[in-house]
Amino acid sequence: MTPIWKLISLSAEQEQSVRQLEKDFDPLLSRLLAERNVCTFEEARQFFRPALAQLHDPYLMKDMDRAVERLNRALQQKEKILVYGDYDVDGTTAVAMVFGFLSSFTPSIGYYIPDRNSEGYGISTQSIEYAHREGYTLIIALDCGIKAVDKIALANSYGIDFIICDHHTADNILPDAVAVLDPKRNDCHYPYEYLSGCGVGFKLLQAFSLSNEIPFANLEKYIDLVAVSIASDIVPITGENRVLAFCGLAKLNSNPSFGLKHIIEVCNLSDKEIDISDVVFKIGPRINASGRMRTGNEVVELLITNNVQTAREKCSDIDAYNNERRDLDKRTTDEAKTIIPSADQLTDTRTLVVYNQNWNKGIVGIVASRLAEEFHKPTIVLAGIPDSDMLCGSARSVPGFDLYNAIDTCRSLLVNFGGHMYAAGLSLPIKNLETFKQQFEASVRATILPEQLSPQVEIDAEITLKDITPKFVRILKQFNPFGPCNMKPVFQTRRVFDRGGSRLVGKEQKHLKLEMVDDTKAVFSGIAFASALMRNYDMATILSHLKQNKAIDICYTVEENIFNGKVSTQLMICDIRMV
Repeated sequence: MTPIWKLISLSAEQEQSVRQLEKDFDPLLSRLLAERNVCTFEEARQFFRPALAQLHDPYLMKDMDRAVERLNRALQQKEKILVYGDYDVDGTTAVAMVFGFLSSFTPSIGYYIPDRNSEGYGISTQSIEYAHREGYTLIIALDCGIKAVDKIALANSYGIDFIICDHHTADNILPDAVAVLDPKRNDCHYPYEYLSGCGVGFKLLQAFSLSNEIPFANLEKYIDLVAVSIASDIVPITGENRVLAFCGLAKLNSNPSFGLKHIIEVCNLSDKEIDISDVVFKIGPRINASGRMRTGNEVVELLITNNVQTAREKCSDIDAYNNERRDLDKRTTDEAKTIIPSADQLTDTRTLVVYNQNWNKGIVGIVASRLAEEFHKPTIVLAGIPDSDMLCGSARSVPGFDLYNAIDTCRSLLVNFGGHMYAAGLSLPIKNLETFKQQFEASVRATILPEQLSPQVEIDAEITLKDITPKFVRILKQFNPFGPCNMKPVFQTRRVFDRGGSRLVGKEQKHLKLEMVDDTKAVFSGIAFASALMRNYDMATILSHLKQNKAIDICYTVEENIFNGKVSTQLMICDIRMV
C-alpha cells in the first residue's frame, strides 16, 4: 500500500499565529509552533520552559470541593479507605500514587486491582462485596468508574461512598457518587480535558494538599508515576500533560521513586537519558505485563515498596511476564492473520473484527494495535469469557478517526463499552457478534475518510539539508517531550543524492546507511531501517538507484546519534521516494 505524504495544512488562525510568532522566531520555527497551537510569544515561552507553576487550580474541576470534603471527613473519622484502580499502567500507577500519598495520613487504607479475567474492566461487583465485608466506607476509583451506574448504586446500598477519578468519555447519566472527577464531563469546565487517569488522581491529591496546607513537595515526589501514566496511556502531551510529563521525566532521570528505579535497571536504562519512547516501549510494557499475564496487584506492590529484596523479586517477575506476553501476542497476531479475509475481500470493507474463543483477554489490545497498524482499518479483537456466552475485547483506530463514536452507534448490542477516540474496550453476547460487525462496518463506512484508510506520513515542513543547523537541532530538542499532538517533527527534503558512502548495513544487510547531499551541497548521514520504512522497497533497489547518481526524496526526523562518546546529527528516515 503506497503511503500518502501529507504536508500539514495550517488553519487561518494558525497562519495568523505564524505571522505573530515571526516577530520573535524564524519562519520555520514559527510554523512548527503554530502547528502545535502555540500562538504567542508567551505561549512559546511556557512551551519551551514547562514548570509546575503552570498547573491549573485543581478546584476548577467539577466536584473537586465535594471530593476533598469527603476525603477529609474520612480521614478525620478514621474510616477505612479503599483505593481502586484499573489493571493497566494508568490504573496501577494511579493506585500506587494515591495509596502511597494517603498512607502518610492513615493506616486504615488498602488498595484493590480487579482481576482482568474474572472481574473484567472497571468497578466490579466482587470488589464492592469485598469492600463491604472488610468494612470500607469510602472507595477512591482511579482510571475507571465513569459508567459504573449500577455498581455505584450497589455500593450506596451498603453505605459505601465513591470518589471517581476518571478520564474516559462520560455518558449523559453519571454514577451517583459523592464526587465524579472527570474533565470530559459535559458540565465540567476544567481548562484541560486530556489528563490521564493518574493525572486526575494527582489533581485530587493536589486539592487535598491545598486544603490541608501540605507542602507541594510531598506530592511532587510522585510525579514520575504521573509521567509514566501519560506516556503509556497515549494521551496528548500538550498543556498540563506536557508540564507533568516534562517534570516527571526529569525526576525519572534524576531521582526516580524506589520501584521505578528497579524497573529502570531491569530495562537497562540506568545509563541513558530516559525519554517518552523509553517509557512507551520498555517501562510501560513491563508494568502492563503484570495485569495482562497475572495480576496488577504485583506491580502495585513493586511501586509502593521500599524493600530492596521485594523490589528485585517483583521486577524479576514482571520482566518474565513481559517475555511471556511478547511470545503470546506474536502467536495470537499470527493466528488472527490466518482468519482475516483475503486482500480482495478486505478492499471492500472499512473495518476488521476478529474473534477466537480461546485468545487471552490480556493481550487482545496489543493484537488490535498491530492489526490496525498493518491493515489501516479500525480494528476490534475479541476473546471469549470462560463459562459464559459473552465476548470481550479491545478496539484500536487509525489516525484521525473517532472509534469511540462508531462503537457508540452500536451500544444497543453491547453489554458494556468505554474508552477514547483511538482505543476502547467492549463486551457483548456471542449471539450479537454478526449483527454488531455489520452495524460497526456501516457506521465506520459512513464517517471515515478515504485517506484515513491508507498509511500516511504527516510532514511538518519541507526543508533543505542546509536548514539543519546546530542551532536548529538545539531548538528541536526543546520540543521534547514528544507524543500525541506533539509528535517529533517530520521533514521532507527533495532531490537527495548519494555522496559516495551509502551502503547496506545490518546482520542481513536489510538496512540502508545513507551519506546524502542535496542541491544546497549540505551533507548529512541517515539511516533507513527496513522495518520502519513505510514502503515495501528492497533496500538494495534504493541503493542501486542512488549509485546510478539518481535522486531520492526523503522524509525524516532529526536525531542525535551517540557513538563511542561522540555526538552527531543523524536523519532517521521515515519513507523514501525514488525519483
